[in-house]
Amino acid sequence: MRFRHPDGSTVHLAYCTNVHPAETLDGVLAQLRDHCEPVRKRLGRDRLGIGLWLARAAAHSLATDPAALRGLRGELDRRGLEVVTLNGFPYEGFGAQEVKYRVYKPDWADPERLSYTTTLARLLVALLPDDVTEGSISTLPLAWRTPYDQHPTAATTARTALTTLAERLDALEDLTGKSVRIGLEPEPGCTIETTADAIAPLATLGHPRIGVCVDTCHLATSFEDPATALSALTTANIPVAKAQLSAALHAEHPHLPEVRTALSHFAEPRFLHQTRTTTHPPETPAADHPTTPHLQASPPPHALHGTDDLPEALATASLPTSTPWRAHFHVPLHAPPAPPLTSTLSVLQDALAQLVAHSSGHPLTHHLEVETYTWQALPPELRPRTRAQLADGIAAELTLARDLLTDLGLKELP
Repeated sequence: MRFRHPDGSTVHLAYCTNVHPAETLDGVLAQLRDHCEPVRKRLGRDRLGIGLWLARAAAHSLATDPAALRGLRGELDRRGLEVVTLNGFPYEGFGAQEVKYRVYKPDWADPERLSYTTTLARLLVALLPDDVTEGSISTLPLAWRTPYDQHPTAATTARTALTTLAERLDALEDLTGKSVRIGLEPEPGCTIETTADAIAPLATLGHPRIGVCVDTCHLATSFEDPATALSALTTANIPVAKAQLSAALHAEHPHLPEVRTALSHFAEPRFLHQTRTTTHPPETPAADHPTTPHLQASPPPHALHGTDDLPEALATASLPTSTPWRAHFHVPLHAPPAPPLTSTLSVLQDALAQLVAHSSGHPLTHHLEVETYTWQALPPELRPRTRAQLADGIAAELTLARDLLTDLGLKELP
């Protein structure tokens, strides 16, 4: 979906296909037929943007077979789909019964991460619509904090890899006329947990092709204030390569038994659901560089407190219960959980206003992606039972995102 910004530029809205993970090229082609095209038809649009996830095996097939790549481009065109952004965070196995910590491998200290991301960039320039000259790729925020943060050379190795990637992207634009930007996606528990954590390493790197992917679920889980976070990125000249529109799980009164019971229904074995609370009230920006109990035994006053997963938060006394909890569980944008829980949709709305209705008069990013990959991890009574129900849900999320954009003054394009 495309929108005309008041400044005359085009803002793209897509939904991320990691919600129907496919490891092979045949699987990717099937998801276009079985999922993506039905969503487009429900929206009544001639064209729908998708944030394509290409697992390592699928990417390798496309990179080594030009005919297969042309075939994928043709299939996108035939089904009324377009790609301006890729999700390069998961490497493989995102459809496994247990993903958890596996999603952070390989990290940016491993040469395979550079190789994979380079391949994705080369594929993306071939998939971009003819009238689009810039693509984006989201990637993990360097690494999960352990053992990376304890390794003496990991940070230097990762910085060298990102510098090499930036040089390759420069060369790719010289060759094709198409530009690709990379967004490191801050996530709780990672080396770069918050947008504030991203500023120093990216400023040191100092390349305009390497910036941030702002995931509004992650932003909310870490209790970051959107205006403060995005203002700091702008001041530091850190580009926002893309933004993922998502909502976290919010529990206002985690000390209550009924709230803990409701939260336990979202404690599932497939994905990691980092859980956070803060001594700040939710509307107050958290500390510039919060830490978690995993990194520091005695967090300073007003620090962020956290556990790696929701079951740990519920089963132990690791987190204070006098302040709200938020869990990294992407809940459908249009369907918050029933009371006593809710979602952080308001944080998404605040962030989106900053991203596209910025005081500069120009959007901070032109690439937006709805990313609710947890539909099949929801409590059983909330899960879609058929492909049709899943398509209905994704279409409803995109409709909500579309309405938010038009309320901000953007005009939907045919």
